Amino acid sequence: MARTGPKNSARRVLTWLGAIFVVLTAVLGGGVLTGNASWAPKLALDLEGGTQMILAPRVDGSSEINEEQLNQAVAIIRQRVDGSGVAEAEISTQSGRNVVVSLPGTPSKETRDLIQASADMNFRPVITYGDPAAVPVESRTPDDQLNKPTAAPANASDVNWITPEVQKEFEALDCVNPSTERRERSDPAKPLVTCEAATATTPALKYILGPVEVRGQDISDSTFSQVQGAQGSVTNSWGVNIVFNGDATEKFKAVTERLNQYYVAAQAQGTDDPKSQFAIVLDDKVISAPRSLAVITDGRPQITGDFTQATAKALSDQLRYGALPISFEIQSQEQISATLGGDQLRLGLLAGMIGLLLVVVYSLFQYRALGLVTIASLVVAGVLTYLAIAILGWTENYRLSLAGVAGLIVAIGQTADSFIVYFERIRDELREGRGLVSAVENGWKRAKRTVLASKAVNLLAALVLYFVAVGNVRGFAFTLGLTALADLLVVFMFTHPMLQVLARTKFFGEGHRFSGLSPDRLGAVPLYRGAGRLRTPDEKPTAVRARNTGAVAEAERRMTIAERRLAEKGQLTGSSKATKEEK
Repeated sequence: MARTGPKNSARRVLTWLGAIFVVLTAVLGGGVLTGNASWAPKLALDLEGGTQMILAPRVDGSSEINEEQLNQAVAIIRQRVDGSGVAEAEISTQSGRNVVVSLPGTPSKETRDLIQASADMNFRPVITYGDPAAVPVESRTPDDQLNKPTAAPANASDVNWITPEVQKEFEALDCVNPSTERRERSDPAKPLVTCEAATATTPALKYILGPVEVRGQDISDSTFSQVQGAQGSVTNSWGVNIVFNGDATEKFKAVTERLNQYYVAAQAQGTDDPKSQFAIVLDDKVISAPRSLAVITDGRPQITGDFTQATAKALSDQLRYGALPISFEIQSQEQISATLGGDQLRLGLLAGMIGLLLVVVYSLFQYRALGLVTIASLVVAGVLTYLAIAILGWTENYRLSLAGVAGLIVAIGQTADSFIVYFERIRDELREGRGLVSAVENGWKRAKRTVLASKAVNLLAALVLYFVAVGNVRGFAFTLGLTALADLLVVFMFTHPMLQVLARTKFFGEGHRFSGLSPDRLGAVPLYRGAGRLRTPDEKPTAVRARNTGAVAEAERRMTIAERRLAEKGQLTGSSKATKEEK
């Protein structure tokens, strides 16, 4: 079987890189054809403009909002906005009372609802539920039954919470055409009559819920993922994973023990019991009412059902960011123009073009034809980064800010630095007397460690900056990290394979004076001098001898007194031996 040479291996890697470009272009093109994507990246608030909303706090009674609560509200709203996929948003306070939220583009209804959602999230047991429309007057419970006394409730799921007043409110509630009249926030110690909005898979429902048993503030974290089957295999269905804190773990365990008893009893009779469900209530509205199928002892329940990835993410976000200390309503909303505008973008792009031009001039001057590899690598990295930003704008709603453009400009020099490290390693190998094919392979072995270390530092800096910073600085960090990944991909899958191919061409392989890899111009002396004679140390290239001389001088300068005496003693001994031999 024939061995696969470096040339064939290089061509295979280049083919893989071409396939990656085809796939990315096809994905983005498909999005453009469906009308969901665009060939141009999405721009952030500072470059495109967007929507500004002023949120007024909504409090119960005469309570006052302090500065600490307002700052916490700003932090959580920022988390909600970022968690909903809206990038480069600006959130600040106004007049020490209102919160100003500026979003790029036009926010969706889901984003608006998430921003202004009340923090009054809690878990209540379901006592009963019914048809969402209002019950006709003639079918309502007679007044004589409404006045019937009720016994003291035994627990939060007890039907005795349904007093005549609660029953009457339940029958009158219309969830299809709800009233727009603002209601006071419910009492957590009393039952609640409320609605669950209709979804794509479930109709609207109205509920009678028991008192609050677990508060939303007790949620430590919430995520969404694909559900695992009984054997640990991943299914196609999605679920929401909740993590309660230590105090709520025992509370939730007691709740699920009671609800699970209702579930087991109903299963034995072949029926469903509403009392086996618990409702997640946000702003006195049910957002989900799952059934308790097991006793949860570790405070880590998973909600499953007819979720899609989008609906699971939406519920997870509501649970994770549902602990807002105060609720808000949108007081005003208006369209705002770009804070920087197109002039700054054009100036930024001009600065990038000037930087790129300087890199091109330097590469051609320093490396001649080899500089064309640098230019081609930069073009490949640029196209790859552009496609990634455009696809992220479509799939993740990523928006490019002026700070992000600055990150791309800075990356030009960092990307070119990787190629320079590699080229200089190759030239060092040529100066040592190796052939070009051998110099490319040996130079790559030495250069790739340096390139990997350099990009690891860049990625680490970008990650730290991204997670500790807010606003536009995160955009700078994101593009810096993205270009570092693109640089690694290009160096490994384009620059090195391309040099493997070029090393076998006549122009580069024979060391043309304009190739940038001419052994004569680099002062190289071949290791084999012909006629069975090898290169002597005195015949090494001038640059190598100078480098070795400098290293010896530095080593002598750093020697201790004892080391210097030993060295002098060794030299004297050597001189004595030489004298005896001469005699």
